[in-house]
Amino acid sequence: MDQRIGSSSQPLKGEPVKGAGFDPAFIPGITAPATQPEPEPADARPTAGADAEDAKPANPEPAEASAEPADGGPEQEEESAPEDGAPTFEASDRRARFAADRRGVRLRLDEEDCEFRWDEIAAVETESARFGKRFTITVHTPDRRWYPIEIEATSRSRFAEWESQLDAVLDAYFEEA
Repeated sequence: MDQRIGSSSQPLKGEPVKGAGFDPAFIPGITAPATQPEPEPADARPTAGADAEDAKPANPEPAEASAEPADGGPEQEEESAPEDGAPTFEASDRRARFAADRRGVRLRLDEEDCEFRWDEIAAVETESARFGKRFTITVHTPDRRWYPIEIEATSRSRFAEWESQLDAVLDAYFEEA
C-alpha cells in the first residue's frame, strides 16, 4: 500500500515569484510588481476574411476630423516660433539642457528628458557652486519629488545672467498656488 498524504497527480501550482529579481523596476513598499496581461481567448480575437470586416468600428472617424493634421501642424509651430517678446530661458552644456518658456519646463540629461507644464510645478530652485562652474536648477513637484540638473557654465559670470533670465520666465508664467 503506497499512500501519500496530501499528494495528488496534479503538480503543485504556486504564485509566480515577484520582486526585484524578476522586475528591475520593482522597489518593495513603493511600487507594485508588474503584472502580466492576461492572454485573450482565441474565440475573442478577430480572424481574417469576412469576420475581419465585422471587427472594424461601426463609426470610423473621418480623416479630416483627426485631432492633428498630417503635416504635424500646431506642435511644430510651437517649437519653431515662440511668441514675440515672451520671455524664454535656455541653458545647456555638452550633457545637460534646461529650457523654460510659455509651455513649461524641459530637462534633458544625455538621452533622458522630461517635461513639466507650469501647473505641475511647485517650485524652481537655483544654486551655484561655491567653487567651479556648475549651476544647479531643481524642479520641485507638488507630490514632493524633485528633479535637479547641473549645467556647466563657460564662466562664473554666466550665473547672474542665467538667474535674471530664469527669474523673468518664472515671473511671467509661474503662479504660486
